[in-house]
Amino acid sequence: MASEHGQSTYYVPEQSKYPFFASCGVATMLVGVATWLNDLQAHKPGSPAILIVGFLILATVLFNWFGTAISENIQGMNSQQLKRSYRIGMQWFIFSEVMFFFTFFGGLFYLRELVGPWLSGEGVGDFTNKLLWPGFEYSWPMMTTPQEAVGGVANQLIANNGTFVGPEKNMSWPGFANAAHWLPLWNTIFLVTSSVTCEIAHHALKASNRGMFKFWLGITLLLGFTFVYFQAVEYHEAYTEMGLTLHAGIYGTTFFMLTGFHGFHVCLGAFILLVMFFRALKGHFNKDDHFGFEGASWYWHFVDVVWLFLVAVVYVF
Repeated sequence: MASEHGQSTYYVPEQSKYPFFASCGVATMLVGVATWLNDLQAHKPGSPAILIVGFLILATVLFNWFGTAISENIQGMNSQQLKRSYRIGMQWFIFSEVMFFFTFFGGLFYLRELVGPWLSGEGVGDFTNKLLWPGFEYSWPMMTTPQEAVGGVANQLIANNGTFVGPEKNMSWPGFANAAHWLPLWNTIFLVTSSVTCEIAHHALKASNRGMFKFWLGITLLLGFTFVYFQAVEYHEAYTEMGLTLHAGIYGTTFFMLTGFHGFHVCLGAFILLVMFFRALKGHFNKDDHFGFEGASWYWHFVDVVWLFLVAVVYVF
């Protein structure tokens, strides 16, 4: 409320149902993904219908949620104090995302550096290897699963939860001679370049050059969607040409989990930037008031940095 001592007004928004419906959309997407993958694993003609419904729910909610926030800002309902709160909130959100991916990277480290060697008999895993997985020798990427090493399901001494066969090929760095045909390299170029163009757009906006702001923001979107397209191409090649699937042991599951979650965040970031692009076309933002775009650019830089870590730990090393 307004203060008798001249302090700025702090606008407190009314209660909103958007967070609840956004959570419903995300939950529906997760159910859709799980159902689709389970159908594929059971060799059934799975359908992504539930996943698509969840995505449409989330997209609709975000569209209206963004519209409400934009309208409030245009009406001058956001004080400088509230805008600082938005900045702090965005910073905490990105930090939570950093911790989200940190758990995945930590899990991958645990699998690669501890679990894998234990299963092959190193350290405290000697008895486990002799009893359950005799003949299994660990290496990363894991091209031969422990199940294959003991001769398949029939010779497996513990409960069987499916047949896991290592991939025929992996996504590792192919060497400089074949680098031009390695899709992760091109995706890295696309995503890192998009981070640069996003920053150029930001500087153009701060210089009140709206034409260059819209141009470079459009280039950023083009590069982002190109990344998503080639990620889909990579998944198709993995399944159809390399034998790298969700059934390909721990290597296949961690590969699709890490790159899949990152791909989802890229899609989300591209959607947010698309909203910012349409706002730019409508004349929104100026050099002094553009946190909507600035927050989106922070998020875009975040997904770019995460990708660099992914390339290092999933593809290269």
